[in-house]
Amino acid sequence: MATLVATKIRSIFSSASSPAITSRRLPIVGVFCVLSFGISNFYTSLSLSSKPSLLSSDLVSNCRSRSIHTSTIRMEASNNTVPSIVVYVTVPNKDAGKKLAESLVKEKLAACVNRVPGIESVYEWQGQIQTDSEELLIIKTRESLLDALKEHVKENHEYDVPEVIALPIVGGSLPYLEWLKANTRE
Repeated sequence: MATLVATKIRSIFSSASSPAITSRRLPIVGVFCVLSFGISNFYTSLSLSSKPSLLSSDLVSNCRSRSIHTSTIRMEASNNTVPSIVVYVTVPNKDAGKKLAESLVKEKLAACVNRVPGIESVYEWQGQIQTDSEELLIIKTRESLLDALKEHVKENHEYDVPEVIALPIVGGSLPYLEWLKANTRE
């Protein structure tokens, strides 16, 4: 499917009349749409017209109109699941990541924490561009525990402004989501 989409995108770009558009790559907002709304939804929108507009403002409008629809999608729940989220938190090193991950699981604020070493973050801090090696924690928990999790991170993190970003889980393996509920506090 991804190859089919890439072929469709290449054919659109190669058939464009302007050389400036031909050499242009798919805007970042277009990639965001593909990742956020799925390749199948993106492919469907491409196949609806013979030559869709390549203007990024059109892609933004398309994303916004779709986001209204997708924001109402909720994960199918059973009596054994709860609304769940994935939370990203960066830490400065392996030791800090291990300590925070273990405390989150021990306190039942998270069912599982994946530690992803070797990321590099580029950001502005106090007027200067910074580049730091960090570790990313990918935390799976209940939506209802977000405030307690944020407070726990704030109390146990060495950064002045720790990153805490939550994303909803809109679907997944039912047995895993049941396990997530059973391994986090009420």
